[in-house]
Amino acid sequence: MSDPASENIPTHPPGTAQLTIRAVGTGMLLGGVLSLCNIYVGLKIGWGMSMSITAALLGFGIWQLLKLTGRVRGFTILETNINQTAASSAASISSAGLVAPIPALTMITGQTLSWGALVIWTFSVCLVGIVVAMGLRKQLIEVDKLPFPSGTATAKTLLEIYSQGREAMVRLSMLAGFAVLAASIKITESVTSLQRFVLPGKWPARPGGGLEAAGVGGYTSANLGFSVEPTTLMYGVGVLVGPRVGISIMLGSLLAWAWLLPMALEAGWTEPGADSPATPWFVQGLNWLLWPGVAMMVTSALTSFAFSWRAIVTAIMPRSKEAALAADPNMVLPRQWFLLALVIVMAISVALQVSFFAITAWVAALGVLLTFLLALVAARVSGETNVTPVGAMGKVTQLLFAVLAPGQPAANLMSANVTGGAASQCADMMHDLKTGHLIGARPRPQFIAQFFGALAGALAGCAGYLVLVPDPVNQLLTDEWPAPSVAAWKAVAELFMDGVEALPPGAMEGIIYGGLAGIVLAVLEKTLPRRLRIWVPSGPSLGLAFVIPAYNAISIFLGSLMGAAVGKAFPGWAAKFLIICASGLIAGESLSGVGLAIFEVIRGLK
Repeated sequence: MSDPASENIPTHPPGTAQLTIRAVGTGMLLGGVLSLCNIYVGLKIGWGMSMSITAALLGFGIWQLLKLTGRVRGFTILETNINQTAASSAASISSAGLVAPIPALTMITGQTLSWGALVIWTFSVCLVGIVVAMGLRKQLIEVDKLPFPSGTATAKTLLEIYSQGREAMVRLSMLAGFAVLAASIKITESVTSLQRFVLPGKWPARPGGGLEAAGVGGYTSANLGFSVEPTTLMYGVGVLVGPRVGISIMLGSLLAWAWLLPMALEAGWTEPGADSPATPWFVQGLNWLLWPGVAMMVTSALTSFAFSWRAIVTAIMPRSKEAALAADPNMVLPRQWFLLALVIVMAISVALQVSFFAITAWVAALGVLLTFLLALVAARVSGETNVTPVGAMGKVTQLLFAVLAPGQPAANLMSANVTGGAASQCADMMHDLKTGHLIGARPRPQFIAQFFGALAGALAGCAGYLVLVPDPVNQLLTDEWPAPSVAAWKAVAELFMDGVEALPPGAMEGIIYGGLAGIVLAVLEKTLPRRLRIWVPSGPSLGLAFVIPAYNAISIFLGSLMGAAVGKAFPGWAAKFLIICASGLIAGESLSGVGLAIFEVIRGLK
């Protein structure tokens, strides 16, 4: 058993407010809004952002301002934790399939789900993750004391703002200020058609090459996507991911869009776009580049995942039988009720897979059973490394169902949706539970908050998804919505469904080289000494650059350099405020982008 005193866990007077209606309600409202941010960002770059600290600051600030009326009191630290837990659960709804397998299924089969069906499906995926997290909390947090870095950072932030309340309001002001700045730039770009600054460069077609055969005389930097965009979202992303990822994405973009795409065009492996020096050829380039890019991302993620074998073995076989069987004074549910909950969520998931997607019952059941194991693995890996291997989880399941249900894209995508989505939800929740543990919160109220947060995220997130991309077939994998996660899931499903003969010319060679590069980079990252490891490019980041526009890569790269420079010049300020400022840029553009999409829908109805 762990000793709370050894972790400096604070105690609270009896009766300290924790699970209150206002805390849960605030978290649901904030989480519903923040879920739109993650869906917007996910469809742009395929990532989701942790919204825990953002939600904590917003909830704290709202109730501190209301406190000034003299009619209400501010949040206690435990209420802020409940608000943050519910909001974080809601914001992570994007991992339940909305930015990957769900639109991929629509693009392959044409099947779409109504808002109500989407809400039920995504909420059911979250429920599996919530219930599995109930069973894992004791072992991973109290017995093994895994660090869960994001959860620990959130706990430190909460303890800090409650010891220095004035600084919390300064952080909130900076969050709001940068959000307003980003929203203003996004709206200005939309209203005035603000143009990207295109980098100089023009190259003639090679005589006898594919471009000349297609009647195109050459290509420009604008055709390849090399320009600087005015909007701020990707700069904020760059600040958060840091220079190693930013530089890796820039290298990958140069490799893909400045070298491989011209080579593929001249070889006739893909067709050029419109013969205009100002028109991006993103869609045409993606038709070929996604294959080596996806291969690099998949093999790199799986190889890194394999290096976590100790965590996998420990997850399956706890280190101490005595510890695993020890009585848990913070048990969320009695064991028999926990097992009943597992059976219920499994039955719900199987029934929905059968009714929504006509997946064979035993295949669906096997997928859910596999989810329990992989969620356990994902939670431990995330607890040790702060990286949740969602891509690896999904690809493992896609590979399994390519064998068990060949030629069935629904089984391949949606069973993997349950596995990857529930594993991600479980791992994300473990970070929130770590936060609660470190500030002395009781876990059962947190699980109740997570349940209501997931419901709010499903309600708001599914509506936002349908507003943003009502026509995934024509909107996604485009210059505006690159949707790299959709491209990866779709490509893997199609490869397993149609076989290699359906690949474009030269793609098989691209897959082989991209896959080998991903393996080599992952092995080097795990085996080289630390002083050399920092010079190894990130395999997933290199691969990601193949499936996003070059101007996105440039913005992320510049943002990462700016963040590193500020951190070097003003380390004290950056430690407290840099992440807050970047989060404001991301939230501001995301929410204004969603608002503009809603405005267009309303205008179209008139």
